Amino acid sequence: MIDPPEPAVTGVLGPSQATAPVRLPVPAGLGRLLVLLVVFVCAACGLVYELELVALASYLVGDSVTQASVVLSVMVFGMGVGALLAKRLRCRAAVGFGAVEAALALVGGSSAMALYACFAWFGQSRSALVAFSLAIGVLVGAEVPLLMTLIQRVRRQDPGGAVADLFAADYVGALVGGLAFPFLLLPGFGQLTGALVTGAVNAVAGGALVLWLFREDLTGRARWALLAVNALALALLGAGVLLATPFERAARQAVYGSAARVAVQTGVQEVVLTGGTGGGAGAGRERKGSGRPLALYLDGRLRVSADNEFRYHEALVHPAMAGGPHGRTLVLGGGDGLAVRELLRYRTVRSVTVVELDAGLLELARTDPGLSSLNRRSLSDPRVRVVTADAFDWLRQRAAPAPGHRPRPYDVIVSDLPDPGISASTKLYSQEFYGLALRALADDGRLVVHAGPPGARPRSYWTVDATIRAVGLSTVPYRIDGGRPEFAGGPDRAADPAPRAARPGPAAVPAAGALRYWGFLLAARHSPRLDVAPDAPVSAAVSHETLRAGRYAVARGRIPGLPPSTLMHPRYQP
Repeated sequence: MIDPPEPAVTGVLGPSQATAPVRLPVPAGLGRLLVLLVVFVCAACGLVYELELVALASYLVGDSVTQASVVLSVMVFGMGVGALLAKRLRCRAAVGFGAVEAALALVGGSSAMALYACFAWFGQSRSALVAFSLAIGVLVGAEVPLLMTLIQRVRRQDPGGAVADLFAADYVGALVGGLAFPFLLLPGFGQLTGALVTGAVNAVAGGALVLWLFREDLTGRARWALLAVNALALALLGAGVLLATPFERAARQAVYGSAARVAVQTGVQEVVLTGGTGGGAGAGRERKGSGRPLALYLDGRLRVSADNEFRYHEALVHPAMAGGPHGRTLVLGGGDGLAVRELLRYRTVRSVTVVELDAGLLELARTDPGLSSLNRRSLSDPRVRVVTADAFDWLRQRAAPAPGHRPRPYDVIVSDLPDPGISASTKLYSQEFYGLALRALADDGRLVVHAGPPGARPRSYWTVDATIRAVGLSTVPYRIDGGRPEFAGGPDRAADPAPRAARPGPAAVPAAGALRYWGFLLAARHSPRLDVAPDAPVSAAVSHETLRAGRYAVARGRIPGLPPSTLMHPRYQP
């Protein structure tokens, strides 16, 4: 016996009805154009959410390559899941699209604030990053099937042509969103407010399309429900915009442990200074004013602590000054002016060239009372020339001078750059970079490199050694105590476990169980001599004995046979 057909469910459109033309308040041609315009806006907003997650994750967690891979792969997977789930909504495409856009506006718009909150108050944001990437991917993936249904309801056309029009608007919107993020939203609004504004635009575009153009497709209950949901999303996003500044201030205080005295987004990175507000020549180091020594954070990572920075900078600079002339010196990085301070302690230094990418950091190093006191106003010394440029590009331009002009080489080159474990720094630890540095080095000159912690990340440290050797330089590895790992992207210049109020003598070294080490490599065309120069100033951290001990201690952990890191094959891992 043949069963009778099931009765249609009231209020739900069947497959043929779902694509049947709908009555619009405008002509069909204009209605179709409006749908494509909303596709354009939604695509731009979707790409902004994606870029915002990548940028914020790189800033909070470090290692931009890994973070971009996680965000993109999880979002694309989520888009596939969303496209499948959207099949169930095609029978009520207008209502489904309105609900999806309201949810996407709220989730995408609040994602930056939520990630920063997780980082500030819970200490990590990886789980939240994956969750938001998946949620945004699912919602973005649901858009296209629903919009395809809606555009067919405006005016039936060949499916291939409809898909072509839809994806053309989608791709152009993605282009505009991708350009708007770095050139408009970030400089104009910042991470938090930029994401919230994008969410508001998303909510307005999706809500206007459904509540006005497809209003005949909505029941009275559905219309009021969508209106209430969109109003709630806009109210929450608006509240987020109003609270963004106090929220960011509270989050900074949670991250840095004390009120951030200076917080500047320079265009290259976020620069934060805490402590170091006492008066006098020792303002950066003495515990006056705020009761804390100065600390410098770049993109959330502790770079300088006035308690122990002298150990790092003395160990970086003084060994390179031994073994030959040191009248002309070059500092790559070092925008805080602290390595320059150590160079200027030598009376025989005639000129120092500093190549630093971040002009904002250089300005703070000159003008901030605490930081300029700590670096002894080194960047204002008449012997110092400051160049605002990328170190790699500057060396490359110098290696190709104008005809008839050959620049003078440098006696000492100091590479004072972030750890190679941070993706943005890998090209500054490549074979190509050291090849360019070699061309700028005098025949009897020395190159010294901060190569990361040899104990915590030995493979990375010895890869730097192999990379320098690959350009024909001989190296001497050594280490100095004083660092402590502080962030997932790779240890850097952090404070000792037991801070000290002022520059101590050798007897103030902390207990052996608490020691962490900074690693350095001294390089030259011929085997360099690891020692201190006869005209070296008094040093609290560096002596013949400490350098000898640091050399032999680090040499015991050598990893032989490592290949060099190149631009096309970077080998540093976070």
